[in-house]
Amino acid sequence: MKELPIYQINKFELVTNEGDFYANYLNQHVKNHHFTNSPHKHDFYLVILFTQGTGKHEVDFETFTIERGSLFVLKPGQMHYWELSEDVDGFVFFHSREFFDQGFYSLSIKDFHFYNALQGPPYFKLDEKLLNCIQFYMNEIHTEYIKHDFLKWQKIHSMIVLVYIEISRVKTPSGNINNQTYLRKLRQFEDLIEENFRSEKFVKVYASQLNITEKHLNRVTKSCIGKTSTQLISERIVLEAKRMLFYSDLNVTQIGETLGYYDNSYFVRFFKKNVGMTPLVFLAKYKLLS
Repeated sequence: MKELPIYQINKFELVTNEGDFYANYLNQHVKNHHFTNSPHKHDFYLVILFTQGTGKHEVDFETFTIERGSLFVLKPGQMHYWELSEDVDGFVFFHSREFFDQGFYSLSIKDFHFYNALQGPPYFKLDEKLLNCIQFYMNEIHTEYIKHDFLKWQKIHSMIVLVYIEISRVKTPSGNINNQTYLRKLRQFEDLIEENFRSEKFVKVYASQLNITEKHLNRVTKSCIGKTSTQLISERIVLEAKRMLFYSDLNVTQIGETLGYYDNSYFVRFFKKNVGMTPLVFLAKYKLLS
């Protein structure tokens, strides 16, 4: 089976031997790592800010136009690649979950909604004021990264949080975001889906693992992100099916079996219900567009 490469931070040219954080100017990053032009995944959290240049950036089968003020936040496991103009520039940094969480006792990476939702928005368009603000923070992060000043990592951690806070204010999630109990349950549910979507499809099983009822789990997901529990499970399965259709050598039957569907006709119906076309039609259409 042909699979997308999953890059770790040590795949990139690091200034230090820490191995769980990287920062660079975007033009240097692109120049030194040509493999980012081909579809791939990461096992870390990634932030990219474009301050000049144009192009397109594809993230999990959604294509975004790149221009000044384009900002992307990607979670581990998301498929992406780009096509960029020669004059592209900006900033990029990425880190492991452990790197972020170890810096704060009261704050976790999952406290930021864009890293929490299974299909959270990877793209933000910044106005000039916010662009200048985040550009300043990311420049400071890069400057600290290449130096060895006192409390270097503490400052980098703090600047990352400032970047994330500003991004969070661009577009907040819909629903009752003030209900911290609901948000915690949603995070736990999403983590369970990520671990088990290939083998487990029923809401009642996830609800049981969360020690709540199916009805309450649906209330949580509807209140926080406006989707049912079943929708979240289905969206994660469909996303993986799309990835496998386009980037593996498996046929539709084999993909269905890999995702826990041993009745091929049922899998095709499930895919068509959620995507609006059969797997083969999707594959043919997407190849024409790519």
